[in-house]
Amino acid sequence: MSAVRQDAWSPEDDLMLAEVTLRHIREGSTQLLAFEEVGERIGRTAAACGFRWNSCVRKKYEAAIQIAKAQRQKRSSRKHAMSEEARTASVATADVDSGTRYESGAEEAISFDGIIRFLRQWKGTQTELNRQIRQLEKELREKDEELARLREENERLSSEVNHVQTDYRTVNDDYKALIQIMDRARKMAFLVEDEEELKSRFKMDANGNLERIE
Repeated sequence: MSAVRQDAWSPEDDLMLAEVTLRHIREGSTQLLAFEEVGERIGRTAAACGFRWNSCVRKKYEAAIQIAKAQRQKRSSRKHAMSEEARTASVATADVDSGTRYESGAEEAISFDGIIRFLRQWKGTQTELNRQIRQLEKELREKDEELARLREENERLSSEVNHVQTDYRTVNDDYKALIQIMDRARKMAFLVEDEEELKSRFKMDANGNLERIE
């Protein structure tokens, strides 16, 4: 099992990087400012945060990035529209009487309605982002469970390998001992044969002397 680097990115670091970067995109800020903010919060450089975002985290949030960009565009359009409405209302107030001030109030009410619609859309987008985050957290838990299962399987297989190696050494030792016993038995058989052959070559005469048999 490989060692974990002390400076490795944790899932919490990746999640913070994604949340902050998406927020900056929605608000029309730059990703560099997002990386600097994340770097200050987790003790890393902005360059390290940018590299992590582009190399690993970004591809997991492509859908959320598109949503954030759309929100940024809507927000910019609404701000521009509200500025135009405010300018128009200001000109109308300067040129007309109390009746036109009522119309200005109507324009202001319309602006508030736009803000309410925007907030409702924002709520829907946040709900979708929260759903995606929960889905990612679920996938992360599943990956952790799978990793734990694979570690247990690895430990079991390692234990079986150790048992097999032990059995192999035992069988090997028994085999060597059997070979030694067979060698000794073969040598003893040769000695007995030599003894019998030696006895068969001589016989004892009537005077108790040995004589060779041709």
